[in-house]
Amino acid sequence: MSKITAAITAVGGYVPDFVLTNKVLETMVETNDEWITSRTGIKERRILKEEGKGTSFLAIKAAEDLIEKKGLDPKEIDLVIVCTATPDMKAAATASYTATQIGAVNAFAYDLEAACSSFLFGMSTASAYIESGRYKKILLIGADKNSSFINYKDRATCIIFGDGAGAVLFEPNEEGLGLQDELLRSNGEGREFLQATYGGSAYPINEDTFKEGKHYIFQDGKTVFKNAVFNMADVTERVMKKNNLKNDDIQWLAAHQANKRIIDATANRINLEEEKVMMNIQKYGNTTSATLPLLLYDYESQLKKGDKIIFAAFGGGFTWGSIYFKWAYNS
Repeated sequence: MSKITAAITAVGGYVPDFVLTNKVLETMVETNDEWITSRTGIKERRILKEEGKGTSFLAIKAAEDLIEKKGLDPKEIDLVIVCTATPDMKAAATASYTATQIGAVNAFAYDLEAACSSFLFGMSTASAYIESGRYKKILLIGADKNSSFINYKDRATCIIFGDGAGAVLFEPNEEGLGLQDELLRSNGEGREFLQATYGGSAYPINEDTFKEGKHYIFQDGKTVFKNAVFNMADVTERVMKKNNLKNDDIQWLAAHQANKRIIDATANRINLEEEKVMMNIQKYGNTTSATLPLLLYDYESQLKKGDKIIFAAFGGGFTWGSIYFKWAYNS
């Protein structure tokens, strides 16, 4: 009997209609299009504006897109994992509500949070469930409504983040396709440099902290950038060396879309040509947990069965890692 591997067999995605361009941001904070583009690569980002709609709305839309494209009966889904740093609310899992709303009535569901590395870590988790043989269909969703904790008077953060969601279906594979290897890391000493401090159990929100805007996300940009450049590039190179891969062996790099300069540094570290680097940061900005599945959503038509893909991410915590993956189907 062939070894069971965990392959992606379908992709879905969703971004909100409202487009927040650099030109619009020029009217909100002291910045300009040239400055933002040259430092981040971002031209615009999508924002979920409707009152009362949160991350679950994005996750449901992405899941419904996948279900329709795949012709999947949601009752066949065994597990729904929603990777997110912006859950709808405390205590009640966003994934549980998402699963119910899409009709995955036979699935159990939970949230997974590792900041911008959430989806990458979720790929490892979903693959382990599949490889165990216990489950056959796992819906992995990366979704974030980052606009919910952004201060649009803080130019250090408001230019970077957008809202969106992507979904993939993991199923067993006996051709050796899917997840091949991984190298995942974390370092809690880095959490002070990127965090939404107030609103958790250590620092509950009160009237004073709310007035001071301490519930918004904070980022020490220089420190985060330096660590992201080194760690994401380093772990990508290491997972390739571990699997005896040369740059010519790789068809695609799917790197977390936080900053074009970080993505370029990772590609340069493994000597990968520009045309092999997936890029959509210019359209969506940093959608946190959604960047990797949205890359697959945008590039799905170009992916070929057997393509070797290197995934890489870096996020708050600090969390980071790289996954070596073989694509399982032609669109």
